[in-house]
Amino acid sequence: MILLQLFFAFFKIGIFSIGGGYVMLPLIEKEIITAHGWLTLAEFVDIVAIAEMTPGPIAINSATYIGYRTAGFFGSAVATAGVVTPSLLLVLLAATILKQIYRHEWVQAAFGGLRPAVVALIARAAIFIGQTSIQDLAAAAIAASALLLLLKTRLHPIMVLVLAALGGIIIYK
Repeated sequence: MILLQLFFAFFKIGIFSIGGGYVMLPLIEKEIITAHGWLTLAEFVDIVAIAEMTPGPIAINSATYIGYRTAGFFGSAVATAGVVTPSLLLVLLAATILKQIYRHEWVQAAFGGLRPAVVALIARAAIFIGQTSIQDLAAAAIAASALLLLLKTRLHPIMVLVLAALGGIIIYK
């Protein structure tokens, strides 16, 4: 039963997530924490951090880890399949249809409305993670420093993560 619940929970997340992995974060939060109670908020934030640091899309990494945490190996396989199935089906359908209608003004207008909504969903995810992760002045300083490094330098994001981890070791140890 838990495997079906995992599949359909992540299928729902996958089907309603236009815009990529970060857009999925509020949906994952609602489905995994609020609706099913499979994780705590702190565990979810840790999973997002791990999923961000590991290779691959954050949504798939999150689904795999949450599935494993919830129901072991088969849970990870089922959750991962659930989150990627809608995209696979939609891409196959879209490739067939969109090729013919992409230049239509209504389609262009729809995409014009979707783009700002995707930005809003990503902003919501950033605020949610920030509220949970930035609990003191030191964490705020690490977050601000990381943001400045990303905006003002050509430093690779992995290096920024390594520096933030070193900062955490120095400050919190």
